[in-house]
This record gives sequence, structure tokens and C-alpha cells, in this order.
Amino acid sequence: MPLKDLGAMVVQKFGVNNIEPWSAHFKSTEPGYCAELRAAFEKGGARVINIAGDIAHSIYDPDPIGRSMAISEAKKWIGAATVLGSPSVRIHIAEVGKVKPDVDRAAQSLGQIADYGAGKNVVVNLENDDLVSEDAFFVVKVIEKVNHLFLHALPDFANSMMTGNADFNYRAVEAMFKHAYNISHVKEGEDGPNGQFVPVDVAKTFAIAKAAGYRGYFSMEMDRQGDPYAGTQKLIDLSLQYMA
Repeated sequence: MPLKDLGAMVVQKFGVNNIEPWSAHFKSTEPGYCAELRAAFEKGGARVINIAGDIAHSIYDPDPIGRSMAISEAKKWIGAATVLGSPSVRIHIAEVGKVKPDVDRAAQSLGQIADYGAGKNVVVNLENDDLVSEDAFFVVKVIEKVNHLFLHALPDFANSMMTGNADFNYRAVEAMFKHAYNISHVKEGEDGPNGQFVPVDVAKTFAIAKAAGYRGYFSMEMDRQGDPYAGTQKLIDLSLQYMA
């Protein structure tokens, strides 16, 4: 479906008014286009509470030109969030060649991005998404080094489980929730590289969020084979059960 129809669909099908669109579904970050999206979402009774913004360049690229391009890309998504009325964006940390993720370079870039976000009143979130460039403990080190009110963590329930190590996953999620502010991705698990579903203990993960004092949004991310509507409804039902 066109992205502009997402809000109305979510409201009508799930009775949920908040949405988190993904950058891959945007035609552009131009203000005019984003304003059209906002109007369509509001007409459907929905509002954007976070944008999952992917960027092609890396914030820890050894080449300062590459880092500068990454910062510019991130700023465009912050600009889109401003037009859409979204309180936050998730900025992807892209890999660069075979270069090991670097805390200092990433922190230097994210300090500038967080400053820009602060000027627009938009929080910048980092997700434990990629097991290399967005390893949860690397992300936490970067957030702690930047130490900025507008830079936080976005804990994903299952991404760190892709290591195959459950203990690592729950330690990773716990570390992320200590720095989370307004958004987290709920999953039962997800399909691994070989197509086999890797589950997580949803109740345990919600308990970790509660223990951390997290009071932000939980975004439903159905990331497995099957009916996406039924899968999303199941995540909603589980979330309501474990938040009670």
C-alpha cells in the first residue's frame, strides 16, 4: 500500500493510533512530501511517534567525508521528523568495508547529530540492529560517551538473539533499556539467516523493560513468515498482557 495509507489502516485494523514508518517506504525526505504524509496520517486518525531512518554512509567511517555524508543524511531524517511531528528518529549505524566499529568516531558524529536533533526537539535513537555495526554493547558505549539528553537507545527484543546466545541477548536488551527513552521494538523472535525462527522470551523481556523503569512506546515489529496482520495482532495482545 502507499505509505500515506498506513496510518488509517493501523487505526482501523488494530485500534492503534501511533505509527512508526520505516525510511525505505518514503519517497523522499522533502518537506512537501512529508507534509502530505502528515496530513494523510492525521486524516486517518494516526500520528508518527518515531521514524526508523536508515542511512547509507557510516558515522564511524575513517574518511571524514564519509562521516560528513552520514551526518547530513541523519539530519534529513530529523528534518522529516520535524515536518511529520514525530518526537524521535532511529538512525541506523551503517557498516563501512571491513572497518571495525569505532566508539570515538561514532560519538563525534552522533554528538553533532544529537545537537541538531536538540535544536529541532527531536530525540535520536540507536537500535541494536546489526550484530556488527550496531552491537548493543557498542551502541551503549557510544551513547555513554556522547552523554546527550537527545541521544538514547532503541532496544529491539530479538535482534541480539541472532547470535544464537540467549544469555547475550537478554544482557544486551537489559543494557539497552537502561538508556532507552521513548521507543522499543517488540518481537516474539525473528527468522534467522537459514530461515529458522529464533524465539525470545517475551515475558522476560517485558520484565527487563519494567525493571529499567521504561515508560516509552512499544512498537510492534512482526519479523517472521506468516500473516503479518495476525502476527501483529498477536504482538499487540502479548504486549497488553505483559504490560498489565
